[in-house]
Amino acid sequence: MKLARARHGGRVVAGWLDDDALQPFAVEGEGGLAPGGAQEALVAAAMARRAPPAVGPPIPWATADVLAPVGRPPSIRDFYAFEAHVATARRGRGLDMDPDWYALPVFYFSNPAAVVGPGDPVAAPAGCAELDFELEVAAVVGIEAGDVAPERWLDVVAGFCVLNDWSARDLQRREMRQGLGPAKGKDFALSLGPVLVTPDELPGVASGRPSGAMVARVNGVERSRGELADIGHPWSALVAHASRDTRLLPGDVLGSGTVGTGCILELALTHGPEAEPWLAPGDVVELEVAGLGALRNPIVGSRLL
Repeated sequence: MKLARARHGGRVVAGWLDDDALQPFAVEGEGGLAPGGAQEALVAAAMARRAPPAVGPPIPWATADVLAPVGRPPSIRDFYAFEAHVATARRGRGLDMDPDWYALPVFYFSNPAAVVGPGDPVAAPAGCAELDFELEVAAVVGIEAGDVAPERWLDVVAGFCVLNDWSARDLQRREMRQGLGPAKGKDFALSLGPVLVTPDELPGVASGRPSGAMVARVNGVERSRGELADIGHPWSALVAHASRDTRLLPGDVLGSGTVGTGCILELALTHGPEAEPWLAPGDVVELEVAGLGALRNPIVGSRLL
């Protein structure tokens, strides 16, 4: 099942995809749900693994004003789980792989207030000249849970979506030289969407390593290609680690980290900076993952508040 949130007729709705239309089952405002209710209903429906009854006429998908499936997650943890990406990034700093990476699925906390949806413009933060995309997948938590056993990970995951963890590389580089971060190099934007897909739709999900081709394009030209199943730490380990000694909440986002070759930083280290330019105003970035759809965002030249 594929679910989405959209703005329609001045209200936010949650619905499930049926052919080329969004069938709304939850509506905010005007006697409907309170603000944020569509997000809660979407996550609950995904967790139930069944489509709720429609409450209005279908919305043509081609004309839908699609929002991020979860626009204000309680928290965002973004992991560093693809070995190929980690190895290349560390080589660029003159470092070998740390053996502890294979035992410890590390993550950083991102900014829930900076989530943007499909089609929303993204601007580099002040002082950034090295704007980058990151080709990732996110799991969205469906229930409150703590200390989840690895074999129970699917019991708490509502679904998956495409994630773009935008990065200001020059700001990030300065911050991380101080031994802390990333912070301002990351917290200006994070894209999610276009749909939330229940785990049963993904091949190989029971293994903890679902499969799917992952592709990044800039202005229609392919820049990156990877495979979701190449994730080094399985989703079972990510969910278990994220929930250890704490509580996950419905709507929490767990990012995979960047797939191998899935960002300009990594590509430039391999092919040279002249062959792999940073993003600039006017560019359109499209991240596509098999089974999860395509997430597009245009780059603009100034911050939109």
